[in-house]
Amino acid sequence: MMNATRSTGLSPLIAGGATAAVLGLSALVGRRNAPDRSHPGIRRWYARLDKPGFTPPDKLFGAVWPVLETLAGVGGYRLLRAPASPRRNAAVALWLGNSAMIGGWTELFFRARRPGPSAVAAGAMTLGTATLAATAWKIDRPAAASVLPLAAWLGFATVLASEVARRNPPEK
Repeated sequence: MMNATRSTGLSPLIAGGATAAVLGLSALVGRRNAPDRSHPGIRRWYARLDKPGFTPPDKLFGAVWPVLETLAGVGGYRLLRAPASPRRNAAVALWLGNSAMIGGWTELFFRARRPGPSAVAAGAMTLGTATLAATAWKIDRPAAASVLPLAAWLGFATVLASEVARRNPPEK
């Protein structure tokens, strides 16, 4: 069990280790499902999708996600260091849940090839991230602000995933 008390948050070492573990696991899961040369089947499927004109280039996707997840990780670290309270614990749970959902989204969209359900999941992640920011606001404003770019990107990703799902109905 983690060393959290009412008067203090986790130690820097434990909070940093937990944050590194969350970011590392997310990177591993995302890498497992990436549409790159190491996954030719996923890459071919993704290349064949009818994507809207506002789809960013693949290299931009590859660059944006690690930056946004790292920013959220900084916020998660700050929350772990904050004194334990029901609100802090809820914010940490939202951060962990969102981190897991990002990996789950890549599994759903790229590996399972389910654009429709992944659009719903992207919307849930957007709401979860916005809820995280609102919950964290009274605890640590920089932590709350650290997830706002992710919330904005997820809002965009929801619109994009919804359009991809619309243009690419499930095969029967």
